[in-house]
This record gives sequence, structure tokens and C-alpha cells, in this order.
Amino acid sequence: MKLEYDKESDCAYIYIEYPIKDSLIKKTVKLNENILLDFDKNNKLLGVEVLNASVHLNSNVIRDKEVNA
Repeated sequence: MKLEYDKESDCAYIYIEYPIKDSLIKKTVKLNENILLDFDKNNKLLGVEVLNASVHLNSNVIRDKEVNA
């Protein structure tokens, strides 16, 4: 599992499988306004996108995971 955080967009992505190969994501399910789940063709969870991550995730978790854009 791997977590990446983009401070500029305040989004985090939690990779369940890393790296996710191009076009492996076949379905995205919006759990709520801030959580999106990415699945493959067999409905296996590949990753979780967290919008407004600084509000929903512990700052200690995202502080060292910032991605340089």
C-alpha cells in the first residue's frame, strides 16, 4: 500500500495495488463527496482517492507523503 498527497489540490491517493497500470481501472465508485474508489474489471479495489484530504486524514499521515507536482 502507498499513499501520495498533492498539497496544491488537497487530494490524497491510497494505492492498494502499486503501481496501477494504465487502463487497469475499469470503474470508479463515488462513496461520498470526498471518497472515490477505483476498481478493476473483476471488482478488485485498486485505490482510494480522498478529496479535501487535509480535512479527512490525519496531518501526520499526509505530511511526509507530498508529491512534487
